Amino acid sequence: MLVIDAEQVHQTLNFPKLISALKETFSKPAGMPQRQVFSLDESSPHSDAFAVLPSWNEQTIAVKAFTYFPNNPSKSPDLESLYSKIMIFDRKTGIPQALVDGTSVTYWRTAAISALGSDFLAREGASKLLVCGTGRLASFMALAHASVRPITEIKIWGRNLESAHRIVDIVKTSRPELDVKVCDNLESAVRNADIISCATGSPTPLFDGDWVQEGTHTDFVGNHNHDRRECDTKLILKSEVYVDSKINVFAEAGEILLPVTEGVYNTNEVKGELAQLCGNRLKGRADDKQITLFKTVGTALADLVGAQIAFAETDQSK
Repeated sequence: MLVIDAEQVHQTLNFPKLISALKETFSKPAGMPQRQVFSLDESSPHSDAFAVLPSWNEQTIAVKAFTYFPNNPSKSPDLESLYSKIMIFDRKTGIPQALVDGTSVTYWRTAAISALGSDFLAREGASKLLVCGTGRLASFMALAHASVRPITEIKIWGRNLESAHRIVDIVKTSRPELDVKVCDNLESAVRNADIISCATGSPTPLFDGDWVQEGTHTDFVGNHNHDRRECDTKLILKSEVYVDSKINVFAEAGEILLPVTEGVYNTNEVKGELAQLCGNRLKGRADDKQITLFKTVGTALADLVGAQIAFAETDQSK
């Protein structure tokens, strides 16, 4: 059995390969029960947590486990808020194949799933990308979306300017031909963007939904809580809404659940989920005027795909 660390994951994954593999996997039958998230302090809705995410397809059985301790960084700069591992087994024999670093896979697969959503839902000629967020995921989001659309301009917005400049430098290093800048006017950037991708820990909407113009595709990955959200009700109501997984989004995502609680939206209005798009059972964007919205909370099947590629590439090199 291989033990695959974060450095090996980063060496083996790239967005064209990963996005293609995700599209193929989500188009086929697979097992993916609702993930189980356990609060370690039931008296607090946002406490330390532990989660287990199982999935399987015709090749692989995978179980991802992660811990979430949001106060870790404030305790020590050496501590992360999230730690994760993915265990994969051969589907035909049940033999353990690898223990893969789950944190690095999470960065790659989260961004790749969002970009796959953009491939179905963003306008073909989308060239202006706004990324809201300056955490570790932000550079992955920018590079993933730039791999599926002819992006020429990327703006990075965040409340910490130093972090925003750091993300700009990372993206420029990977794609020096792109015009990458720190966003200094959020309203203007939202109004002019073709794609808006948000990956923040904000508990409240990042911008006014009225700012989003016809033809824009929006994407929200940062929130996994039923009482928090990165976008407002106005944007949900004016958008064609798609999700990565109904079973998980309808259990966790405040972007959908809060408008439902307000009595102005119903989960039946969600157009569909990623597997339907990948399997050609559902059409994505219908015209250049639609506003589309893709809400993701993460899926075990996407973790499986990332770990599967990392294992195959690492095993081949040995």
